[in-house]
This record gives sequence, structure tokens and C-alpha cells, in this order.
Amino acid sequence: MPLLELPLLTRLTDEFRLSMQRLLQDLCRELQTDYPDLSSRYDLPVGLFQILSRSLAVESYSNWKVAGWIESLNDLVYFLDILQQWEREPDRAEFTQQLFTECQEKFFENSYLHDLFPLGRPRAAGLEKRLTSLCRRLARELTQESILFDPGLAVKWCKQRTVPRWEAPAIFDANFERADAGNGISVGIAGEWREAPAEVRGCLKRASGQATFLIGASGISVRIGRKTSEVWTAWGGQGEWSWPSQATGAALEAGQCPVTIGPTLVYGKDRQPRAIVRTKQTEAERISRAWETIQAAWPEGAGVLALLTSRIVPLKAKGVVSFSYRHRPGLSFINCFDRDNLDLIDDVIHENSHHHLNLLLRKYVMYHGDHHQQIFYSPWRRSLRPLRGILHAAFTFTMGALLFDRLSTWASGPGGSARWKHAGLTPRDLQRARFRCLEEVESVRYSLQDLHYADRHLGWLTGSGRRMVGHLAEAIEQIERRIEPHCKAVSLSTFGPALRRHNDELRKARQTYGPMRLSEV
Repeated sequence: MPLLELPLLTRLTDEFRLSMQRLLQDLCRELQTDYPDLSSRYDLPVGLFQILSRSLAVESYSNWKVAGWIESLNDLVYFLDILQQWEREPDRAEFTQQLFTECQEKFFENSYLHDLFPLGRPRAAGLEKRLTSLCRRLARELTQESILFDPGLAVKWCKQRTVPRWEAPAIFDANFERADAGNGISVGIAGEWREAPAEVRGCLKRASGQATFLIGASGISVRIGRKTSEVWTAWGGQGEWSWPSQATGAALEAGQCPVTIGPTLVYGKDRQPRAIVRTKQTEAERISRAWETIQAAWPEGAGVLALLTSRIVPLKAKGVVSFSYRHRPGLSFINCFDRDNLDLIDDVIHENSHHHLNLLLRKYVMYHGDHHQQIFYSPWRRSLRPLRGILHAAFTFTMGALLFDRLSTWASGPGGSARWKHAGLTPRDLQRARFRCLEEVESVRYSLQDLHYADRHLGWLTGSGRRMVGHLAEAIEQIERRIEPHCKAVSLSTFGPALRRHNDELRKARQTYGPMRLSEV
């Protein structure tokens, strides 16, 4: 499991696609055989889901939209099962406690925990109502996405059922997780946006967003009150969109598949998403230049980046770090406004590294038995984190150290200064890159000690996890040897005091938290 073995990652990506295809097929069978009444209650178009499973290209199953849709369908089936269990559960207080604990462990990235337990505790009163509401919301979102992936398939399914018209709730609210703006629809699997015409937007406002898709042999329209608007018209076995395409971002060429730059997600002062707006050309150009710099300075890392990152959504948010979701592989939210050019390069690699490790974790079980206990000190968050968080941090920041090491080398020697300037970076950025490299080496070393302890004393790492930690330790040793000639210069620079403070903090943290004792776990 070498860290940057592209053939291995390509093979794992192919395996992931096939596994998601099988999962979709299995979920369809479960909905038909195990949950037919609930599927009917929530108007789930299981037949359309089956058509999609046969029609989508295999390569599409690793797409951030398709994979995210399947993951959401898997979540819905899980909650449908919970509803069935609830109806026959004699001890609902104990059942609620178990569900609360399971949601804490299973859905730490989703909003489901808050949806079901808004008070932050296992409250049984009203749980069935909250479960029902969550299932209804998921069902509507999944249905709409399935219709708009390929409208022709939805029309085809209607014809197969010999129904003159199929009605489905239409959602025009903004979706911050996918960076979908309101007053329009996201179509296809690449994030293309179709904006509702002005008269439709007016009707939506007057109807408080209440709308219905009408799917028939001639195409798809949307009904809002008494107003009906054609969305997609079928003709000649194909079709045509009636609503105009609205450019929300751009695309940059990155190997075989273009990487799309989505619209910008804007946060408010409360650090919560507030709006989705068109990405400015200047920000798209910054992202493109960051990508090109990685390609030039670190071709090996760029190959992995091109394989695993397929969409970048800029963030306009003060104090909000870049992020990604396990259930939407390839989708990276990158803060382009509160970060400079060197930070932008780092963040692109950082989020790709999360995609990287998540792909490995789908194949290899690396830990067990930790019960998500927050007992290990994180040098990056300066707080206690579970083993899962420490492993992710050690992996991603090792990749960061590799990046800064490669950037340092790339900026050295003949022509290095010109290359560095062309990348939009300054001489101070070069010194900061070397400082960041040294900083990450020390931080990763700290966490590797805890990972070794989790393995040898707690028995929480599997063989795969142990090998991964070994690869990380080996990479850090190599980086340390290469960056060592710059240690003195960094120490004497304006970054020297910060590096010394960082190392002092790590020593104090070790004294305070030490290695965990079995009695404390």
C-alpha cells in the first residue's frame, strides 16, 4: 500500500465503482422485497432507480454526484429499517439510546443526528415523527436527482409503466452540501445548472417554493400553482432542455477528465453557509494556477490529484477551513478568499488527501475497537480526537509535508526563482513552505507515536493500519532528511520563533496527555 502508487489507486477506483454499482442494485432489491409498503408511502421510483443502475456508465459510479446519491439512498434504506423496527420495539427508550449512539458513530459528517435529536440527547418523544420527516425529505431529494440525472430515462420509465403522467415533488431550495443554488435545478452528473425562467421564479416566490414535476411521454414540466413550465422536451429519442444553462464556474483540464470549478459557497459571520453565487473568473484562474503549480512541482502528487478530485467549490468564508465529505468522493470545498496562493495549493492537496485515504479505507479496514473515543491529542486542532481523526490528520499532513518538500526543491536551482514567481508565490512564501514542512514533520511524528501506541498497547490497528502507519513514518523520515539543509535558515528567519513555539507546545502536550493508559480507555 505505498502512499502514491497510482496503478493501485486506479485499480481501487475501478473496484469502488463496481461496488457502488452493486450497492445500488442491492438497495433496489431491498426496497422491493423488504420495504415495499414504505417505498410506496414515500413514492420512491424504485423502477427508475433500477433503470439508472443499468444505464449509468461504470465510470460514473465514482462521480461525486452519483456516489453521493447512492450513499444517500443507502442512508434512507437504513432509516426505513429503523422505522420498521420502531413499530415493533417494546422498549423504545433503550432503542432510542442505541440509535443515538449509532448515529453519533455512523453519521458524524451528516445532519441526521441533529435532525433526529435536535436537543443533543436521546429523546424518544417525537422520534417517530422526526424519522418520518427525515425519510420524506431524503425520498424527495433522491427522486428529484434520479429524474434529472437523465430525463430521458424518467420518460422511458413512465412509458414502461403505461401511466400517462407521473407527478413528483420539485425542490428549488438551495442545497449547500452540493453547492446547488436555489431557483433552478442541477442536471446530469457534472453539476450543470439550469436556471428557472423569471416568470417561474416569481411563481415559486408566491407559492413559497411549492412545486411539482410532471413527467410524461412528451417530456418533463414543472407545475407551480396554476403555472406550468416546460423543463425538458423529448424528441427523436433524445431531448432538449427548455430552461437556460447558467454558467456557475469553469473547468480546467487535468488529464483524462476535466475538473469542474463550481459556484462559490458564501458563509455568513456566524460561519454558516448563506448563499451560492457565481464564481469569479479571478478565483477560477487562481485555482487553475494552483493546479498547474502542483503538476509542475510534484508530478507524482498531481497524478493522484487528477485521479481523485473532480470538482472544486470555492468557499468565501472567514475563519472556515477547506473541507470535503466521505460520501461525496472527489468534491472539495476550498477557501479561496481567506487564504493566499500557497495556502490554496496546500488546501487542494489536503482535501485530495482525504479523498485518497477514504478510498483506501473503503478497501482496507485499518482500525477497530476504538469506539470513537476522543482520547488522542491532535497537534493541528489542539484538542482530543478519536483514532479515526488522528489517522486522517497524520495521512493528510504527511501529504502536506511532501508537497512543501517538493515545492522547496522545485523553487531551488536554475530557473527556480522564475518558476516560483510565475506560480504567484513570493520569496517569503518559499521560506514559509520550508517552515510548514518542518512544522508538519514534527506534528506528524507526534501523532505517529500515538498511532503506534494504539497499535501495540491497545490493539486497535489492523495489519493494514499498521502498514499504513509504517509508510507514513518512512515518508516523514525521508522528508526530514531532504528538508534538513534548510533548518538553520528557517530557525533564523521570522518563522523561527513560531517553529520553536510549536515544538514547545508538542512537548507540553506530550507531558499533559502522554500515551494513553489502558485504564483510561
